[in-house]
Amino acid sequence: MRLIRGLTNLKLLSRQEDSFLSRGCVATVGNFDGVHLGHQTILDQVKDKAAELGVPSVVMVFEPQPREFFQGDEAPPRLTGFRQKFEAILSHGVDYVLCLKFDENFRSYSGMGFIEDVLIDGLKVRHLVVGDDFRFGCDRAGDFRLLRQVGEERGFSVENTLTVTIDGDRVSSTRIRHALQNNELELAGRLLGHPYTIRGRVVYGRQLGRTIGAPTVNIRLDRLAPLRGVYVVDVELPDGSHRNGVANIGLRPTVDGRHPSLEVHLLDFAGTLYGQRIAVTFRHPLRDEIKFDSIDKLKDQIARDFDDARAWIADHGTVANQH
Repeated sequence: MRLIRGLTNLKLLSRQEDSFLSRGCVATVGNFDGVHLGHQTILDQVKDKAAELGVPSVVMVFEPQPREFFQGDEAPPRLTGFRQKFEAILSHGVDYVLCLKFDENFRSYSGMGFIEDVLIDGLKVRHLVVGDDFRFGCDRAGDFRLLRQVGEERGFSVENTLTVTIDGDRVSSTRIRHALQNNELELAGRLLGHPYTIRGRVVYGRQLGRTIGAPTVNIRLDRLAPLRGVYVVDVELPDGSHRNGVANIGLRPTVDGRHPSLEVHLLDFAGTLYGQRIAVTFRHPLRDEIKFDSIDKLKDQIARDFDDARAWIADHGTVANQH
């Protein structure tokens, strides 16, 4: 087991004498949206301390993220969906991800209630890594100072997260989101530690692309992404091969205008990918998302997009050629 969903499952595990929690754990808490270089440094802190103590490493996240619970559609767009975040955390060598549902019941926890019920009774935490600005509990009384105070009394230690800076500013999900919204793909990639990529399963769309000579593979997005517009992309297929493509990410104002989506036309590709997972890496912005007066005008623009993409790829090469 690598994913633990919910407090009930956590407590069931914690009561088993032979469970992974029998000796406690080293844990951290956060959104970990994007699992960027700053997050990766925190994960290294957690793993190193867990190895020192001989216990598992645990990352606690929430679904929905707290700001999504409180702000709904007004919350900032996510960098990654839950599955992509989960896979990134585990790929960095963490033992377990604990996902707690952030709802009315959870938000009613007091600061001390969260410490007692989740950290002590649930996780049996022996060491906790959190930022010194970390706040929790409905009373906002939960903070770094309280954690250290209770830790001294109940036998767990608390460590501040290390800060990573690039170009003099802290690496954060907010900074990456801002870079993407301004099409600063190179900066976003430096902060993430890799080019910005969305992974997901190909689903059936409205099949409109086939009728206008531009068949697409579609990835459903639960929420709007920080990028909006048309991009040159690299697509990693399930077999590990790479294809050039042109992607539209946003709301498809000419066709739909309501549901966020990622549509990708693979250049020089014939085949079906329905039900399979692909990775779409954004390489270069071509234009903003536009609402056209007719499908014919949209079709003409898509043809120009394909020409522009091929010209850019001819100048900059394919991803495969850069490896």
